[in-house]
Amino acid sequence: MDPVIIVGAGPVGLTLALALARQEVPSVVLDEGPGKDEQRLARTVVLREDTVALVERLTGLPLDDAGFRWAGWRSMRRRQVMREIVFDGEGSTGANGAADPLGGEAVRGDGPRGIVAARGTGASRGAESPVDGAEFSAPLHIAQHALTGALREAIIHERLIKVAAHSRLDSVEQDASGITAHTRGPDGTWWRGSYLIGCDGPRSTVRKLQDIRFPGRTAVERHAVAALRAELPWPGEALLHRMTPWRASGPSAGEVSARPLAEDVWRLDWLLPPGKDLVTPDLLVARIRETLAGWSGGATPAYELLDTGVHAVHHRLARRWRVGRVFLAGDAAHLLGALGTQGLDEGLRDADNLAWKLALGWHHGPHTALLDSYQTERRAVVAARLRAADQALPLLRSGGGLRSYVPGTARGHDALLTDGHLGHGPLGAPGAYTASPLMPPPAESHAVVGTEPGAPVVDVRVTAEDGSFVPLRERLGRGVLLVVLIAPGTGVWERKHWVTAGVMPRLAAAVTALPHPAELLVAENYPGAAAHTVLLVRPDGHLVAAFGGVRPADLYEAAEAALGGPARVDAESAAGATAGRR
Repeated sequence: MDPVIIVGAGPVGLTLALALARQEVPSVVLDEGPGKDEQRLARTVVLREDTVALVERLTGLPLDDAGFRWAGWRSMRRRQVMREIVFDGEGSTGANGAADPLGGEAVRGDGPRGIVAARGTGASRGAESPVDGAEFSAPLHIAQHALTGALREAIIHERLIKVAAHSRLDSVEQDASGITAHTRGPDGTWWRGSYLIGCDGPRSTVRKLQDIRFPGRTAVERHAVAALRAELPWPGEALLHRMTPWRASGPSAGEVSARPLAEDVWRLDWLLPPGKDLVTPDLLVARIRETLAGWSGGATPAYELLDTGVHAVHHRLARRWRVGRVFLAGDAAHLLGALGTQGLDEGLRDADNLAWKLALGWHHGPHTALLDSYQTERRAVVAARLRAADQALPLLRSGGGLRSYVPGTARGHDALLTDGHLGHGPLGAPGAYTASPLMPPPAESHAVVGTEPGAPVVDVRVTAEDGSFVPLRERLGRGVLLVVLIAPGTGVWERKHWVTAGVMPRLAAAVTALPHPAELLVAENYPGAAAHTVLLVRPDGHLVAAFGGVRPADLYEAAEAALGGPARVDAESAAGATAGRR
């Protein structure tokens, strides 16, 4: 069968290529550029723990070596510290990759400061604090060229991936059996593929060739950006400072953020007021000097300016993400990210969601419901984040007006912003596919656990079939379903001592009989799960269902639903999808 054609060699396209290769699907990546990336320290991304795990699983490289884990988060209003969250420096897992069973947190209430210190799990929680029960783990801040470099390094050693540099797409044709694409450039040629995925950014050629509308709003926010080397008063801590007490040079909305990278490098973002005022080099240098002086108590400390830019935030959502054998992913399908620099997170989740569905279709024949579910699931999640941002931003940027809507005045205001920047709440949390067509029908055997069906599972330690102890996330992305039995006490014994005892033989037989390959794992515990609970997990790490005990018939039904139901011919792909593209 022909390879998958991926248009665009940014982080999303490269991640998708690697995810397909891990499932034995070949791909061709059409790279419009020369095959390497410009180094820009003013262009960085913030990744959550699950997307870091995804990239590390695909590359085999520790991203912490290329990025920087924040030591904490601090938010200020005028001269007052509103919130301080201290991460323990070890992320959300212990030394063995599993969640710390003790899971202790320390909360120190200190008036308006609301200091929250975490220990053991890198999470923070406490009723006394404005966090009010939210959990945080240290995000990873990384330059985008460093992330792309790690992905490119992994692809060099991957036999199933071909990268074609200087290849600009100019036409796409579909037929009953595949895709034909033509590229311009020094080596312009025709390419034949089974599917084509547009990962080619906001000005996507793929989207335009398929005549897909891309409605939304332009320049919802604009930020002046500077990357510099300096010593700030909060080493390693990210900072959001609102209503800064010093006089801003030129027009300013009075908000600046500072995000640390390694070696005393910082990315600073100043929120610009509405309009198209030009950010000149002199104006930017003046802002840098007064901001550093304001944080340092008067005198501007020594600094080295490394890179600058202007970042415009757009909110757009493609009408369709699939036209027959053509799909959109990443910025080609959506633009968001008003708070923080986490928009890439959603693009990586697009790739993770789509890869296993394409792989199943590539190996076993296209399946309408399964391929359609990509658009249904991912578009709904991104649309929800866009709606939340569009509703919240006018309140967040209107100063005192927010007090009429959020309890706790400044504390509630800060909680909403903190959630957005740290990847939680409606502005930042990864979405759950609760309304997915792949969800099984309700059954009496379904059990309630700490993860709702459709949401990403918690990364607990599991025992694999070879007897090794591994994080659950390490078993994802291989195209197989995961069945996890919660069996307290098994962690102290080798698997060979209990694999033939209790419910294990019956469950193993049920797993073998499933309509798709599955791996049987065992965990000592899982949040909210009773002993002998059985979890069914998709290849991309989202919970399908939890069962109270071993229920072979219900497990089979849920697995079949997660695969899109009984296999059917994908009529849209076969017909080439020549109509109804808008």
